[in-house]
Amino acid sequence: MRASRYLSLAALALPAILAAAAHAQPFAPSIAYVYPAGGRQGETFQVKVGGQNLAGAREVYVSGAGVHAKVVEHIRPMTQKEFNDLRDEMQELQKDRRNPEALKRLAEIRQKISTFSRNINPAMAEIVVVEITLDADASPGRHELRLGTGQGATNPLVFCIGQLPECREQETTNPNAYPGSLAYGRLPGLSRTERETVVTLPTVINGQIMPGDVDRYRFRATRGQRLVASAGARELIPYLADAVPGWFQATLALYDAKGNEVAYTDDFRFHPDPVLVYEVPADGDYVVEIRDAIYRGREDFVYRIALGELPFVTGLFPLGGPAGTETAVEVAGWNLPTSRVTENLKEPGIHPVSVRGDLCVSNTQPFAVDTLPECLEKEPNGAPADAPASALADAQAVALPVIVNGRIGEPGDCDVFRVDGRAGQEIVAEVVARRLESPLDSVLLVTDAQGRTLAFNDDHEDKGAGLETHHADSCVRLTLPADGPYYVHLADAQHKGGPAYAYRLRLGPPRPDFALRVAPSSLNVRGGGTVALAVYALRRDGFAGPIDLALVDAPAGFVLAGGRLPAGQDQVRVTLTAPIQPPRDPFPLHLEGRADIAGTTVVRRAVPADDRMQAFAYRHLVPAENLLVTASGRGSGRGPIRILTDLPLKIPAGGTARLRVGVPADTAFGTIDLELSEPPDGIAIRDVSSDRSSTEIVLAGDAEKIKPGLQGNLIVNAFLTPKPRQAEEGPARTPRRVPLGSLPAIPFEIVEPRPR
Repeated sequence: MRASRYLSLAALALPAILAAAAHAQPFAPSIAYVYPAGGRQGETFQVKVGGQNLAGAREVYVSGAGVHAKVVEHIRPMTQKEFNDLRDEMQELQKDRRNPEALKRLAEIRQKISTFSRNINPAMAEIVVVEITLDADASPGRHELRLGTGQGATNPLVFCIGQLPECREQETTNPNAYPGSLAYGRLPGLSRTERETVVTLPTVINGQIMPGDVDRYRFRATRGQRLVASAGARELIPYLADAVPGWFQATLALYDAKGNEVAYTDDFRFHPDPVLVYEVPADGDYVVEIRDAIYRGREDFVYRIALGELPFVTGLFPLGGPAGTETAVEVAGWNLPTSRVTENLKEPGIHPVSVRGDLCVSNTQPFAVDTLPECLEKEPNGAPADAPASALADAQAVALPVIVNGRIGEPGDCDVFRVDGRAGQEIVAEVVARRLESPLDSVLLVTDAQGRTLAFNDDHEDKGAGLETHHADSCVRLTLPADGPYYVHLADAQHKGGPAYAYRLRLGPPRPDFALRVAPSSLNVRGGGTVALAVYALRRDGFAGPIDLALVDAPAGFVLAGGRLPAGQDQVRVTLTAPIQPPRDPFPLHLEGRADIAGTTVVRRAVPADDRMQAFAYRHLVPAENLLVTASGRGSGRGPIRILTDLPLKIPAGGTARLRVGVPADTAFGTIDLELSEPPDGIAIRDVSSDRSSTEIVLAGDAEKIKPGLQGNLIVNAFLTPKPRQAEEGPARTPRRVPLGSLPAIPFEIVEPRPR
């Protein structure tokens, strides 16, 4: 984040946003965990939602139909002063131990004091207790839960709706023993707790891991059962900003009645969440154990374990099929009622596939649908990457364009495909495997007829895959130097293979396209106010053109400013301005982008996302179901601020440009600070002046840091520092400055300096 440039402006008021000053807060509400992170259809239960800035929490928003929720209680952490007052009161009460009322009050104080911690993590210091009722036909699977507070809606977290009976771990005698802490290894003074809870199969177990915790669950199993224990931990909270590794790294172990460990796992293929399968050899008691791999823990180390003889899909083949055509799909896994399903999907994209078992619906696997011709890999078609051209006789010939569905069927296998090309022809070879839950870590090599290497790739980053931390799929793009045959070699980087190592290989000319992400997924704005959001372009196959952004079916009065993503750029910040009288209820906002690609208008809907940090450093765009807008309050009646200067604002490299804003001067409120929010390095506010009808902002461009041709949007934030109030005694107190909001996004372009 670049430091914002700002100047203070006394004698300026911004009437269209001053109305929000009394209600503005410097920090947005957020939630860090939900526990339990799900429940069963047809039941009513309570959950705890931990977060910060949750004052005034009054609404609960859960995506999907058949869910009813209400806030029961808001519990905030005790302050140091409150703790000191209670301690003083306790000392006085101890002088009167014969009084029953005093003894009762002493017990209450001890209970409250036991929850106090100076080291509580602010991100989860507050708790909101929520009561949830699920209809019997509520849709099973992953949903999103948000809280609605006095400051707007929080970020979403995963909330699961299941079909199996649910249970919870036994609570500790002091559930607040480790408030907000995070242990790396065994810390002195932290005792390892080893609780054991008796459960009946099948079930979903809900729990939290605190520092040093080892949670155990005892159950009865019978010979021949194929037990599945599938843990959800990282899938509930994918990234922890302040932990290494950057998620709850759960491990599962299974013990027999004698205490012997009979199975253990700390992952499932490339997924951090473990899945354990075990065929029971004898009737008896068994214990499943869960803990963090390095004994860390705190409140947001939440887990769910589905345990029983449950259907679990481990893979599909092929991983996709052509749109509008029946595709026979092999289904691999455990406790499945069938080994084959038929898919006939019309819309291109990624679709979930599952099977229904006796107890419940299985987990889902992604299935890709495309419009290109498709074929299956045919063996034998392999040869080592360094094989001479004469050894490539078995290469499978394919006609472009095509998607090949295949497998790296055994360790060391390498599939080779022959394509006939022309000089100057541009082709793309792209593997989609890891993004479709295949364990394949692909490598691609393209050679000519003489065996010379023309292109090679191991890992190719796809920023749209926000939950992936290892972008293991490969992609190459090249221009063929001459007419003749060319060979595309596909293998596993670790020389592994097997039936699960499936892939889809796209071969053909580039298909320029784009996808969009918009963040954050929760927007809170007051009537007449303006908020900023970021739009990311995921450009594909060389598309570099501009993208025009627009709202889709938004409520009347909402205005998007700066709605153009410049050519060649992957990100732009835009603003949304609410009408003076906004809707009372939150609503999903939809944003789309339009671009001209080879003479055709292409329209893509923006996917909501949240910019999340992992392990102090790495950032990911985590997709969300909805972009939820909460608009509250009522504006001043003057309407949005008007930009009086022609846009885009042209800023000379090494010069200045003047921006005039339709805001009248007013000295009644105090000092207004205007700041550029995250501007490009080299653009700064140099001066601000005003008269009775408008304000002029002078923006300067540093020629050493910015070059002509740069385009984008400038976001200007305003902050009010009220005039000091004279205290009855002593000096006047300087009030804390209050954020007022943003001006509408200001499109700009860096131009050549003006001739002297």
